[in-house]
Parts: sequence; structure tokens; C-alpha cells
Amino acid sequence: MSGAAHANDHGHGHGHGHAHGHGQDAHGHGSFKDYVTGFVLSVILTAIPFWLVMGDVLGDKLVTSVVVLGLAVVQIVVHMIYFLHMNTKSEGGWTFLALIFTITIVVITLCGSIWVMHHLNSNMMPTSVEDMRHAP
Repeated sequence: MSGAAHANDHGHGHGHGHAHGHGQDAHGHGSFKDYVTGFVLSVILTAIPFWLVMGDVLGDKLVTSVVVLGLAVVQIVVHMIYFLHMNTKSEGGWTFLALIFTITIVVITLCGSIWVMHHLNSNMMPTSVEDMRHAP
């Protein structure tokens, strides 16, 4: 490699004359517009649950909790798309496959923990003194 070609290489494997496309390139880096869109959506998805809870808009705590959890899931998706740049095309699909694997492990862990805690709670010995007097 000649000195001039090596000086323009900068360790990228190609001359610096090639367009990098810093908007949405092969490495999945987002543009400024993507970051602003993600930020605005995140602020909206934070303000709505705050308003729902502080204003007691829906009136029912269970419905409010379900709506807040739903908006939290939407906000997670917004963060993954706009800030983590996760999609099926980046890194040959491996990041998306790792995400699916992680979600599967978390769901198995949470469901198993809830099942075990419910099972233990339903089979525990009575704790009050009155119940213990009537025990065999």
C-alpha cells in the first residue's frame, strides 16, 4: 500500500473518499432526525401515564395500571428502535435474535418465580396464633 493510500485509509479498509452515509449506514447509526423523533415519543409516552395517574383520569386503578404498563411496553419498543437501532437487518439479524432469546428467558424466569411464590403461599403453614391452636 502506498504512503498516500495508507494515509487516507484511517483503518477503515477503504479510502476516505468513499461516502460513509452517516445518516443511516450499514452499522445502524441513526440520524439526528431519528434521535429527535425517539426523544419526542419518549417524552409523550412519559407524560401520558403521569397525567393519567396524577389526574385520576380513568377512575379505576386497575385500568390505569394496565394502560400505564401498555404505554411502558410501547416506550421500550421506541427506545429499542430509535436509540438502540435494533431491527432484523442490523448485524445480520443477530441483535434481534439475541433480543428474542433475552425476552424468552425473562418471561420464563418471571412466570416461574410467580408460580413458585403462589404455590408456596398457598401451601404455607398458618401464621396466626389462633390458627396454630387448632392445628393437630
